[in-house]
Amino acid sequence: MSSIKKELAVIAVSGGMDSCVTAAIANENYALAFAHINYGQRTEKRELKAFNDVADFFEVKERLVIDYTHLSNIGGSSLTDKNISVSQADLNNKSVPTSYVPFRNANILSACVSWAEVLKAKAVFIGAVYEDSSGYPDCRPEFFSAFERMIALGTKPGTMIKIETPVIHLSKAEIIKKGIELKAPLHLTWSCYQNEDIACGICDSCALRLRGFQMAGVEDPIQYAVKPKYI
Repeated sequence: MSSIKKELAVIAVSGGMDSCVTAAIANENYALAFAHINYGQRTEKRELKAFNDVADFFEVKERLVIDYTHLSNIGGSSLTDKNISVSQADLNNKSVPTSYVPFRNANILSACVSWAEVLKAKAVFIGAVYEDSSGYPDCRPEFFSAFERMIALGTKPGTMIKIETPVIHLSKAEIIKKGIELKAPLHLTWSCYQNEDIACGICDSCALRLRGFQMAGVEDPIQYAVKPKYI
């Protein structure tokens, strides 16, 4: 008996943990096409390696790597401007951190939707997280709802592309547990904002990740320069 062919989804894969688990969730119901954005971030090479490692794990043949040099030219973020220091973790901070890249998710989604329209994909998945999003305004659920409405207005008639954010309401600990449940390759992912060899353990992204593993009661499989207790 032949298996039913799955519809295609484009997954925005940064190489980080959230997008990896998002890909594992999408993999349950869709064939996968992976998109990755280089935008001049400090850990661009390491993130690209993680992207390809995760794509290899899921045996993804359709891969698109896009160079968004304009985001680094625009600047305004500690991830793209070497003159702005990457802040040490402050998990109680409620303001927008220096690591916020202005309107990055809109840029990422625009590229993914363009590709999805050509591929006739039915969905674009992105691993945005609301609760643990470090105060990023483009990680809010209403942003993605609005973007989905814009897709309906700005694509060819008959194009039906959904924006899927399956981890948006999960905590980092819940994302880790979901990843373990789905056998996602968390050991291949990279989250550090500063380093490309050994994760620093003290930037916002490392701290959110480490706190998630600590709350989940699971050892993080990647190596850190320091591993503070965040709970």
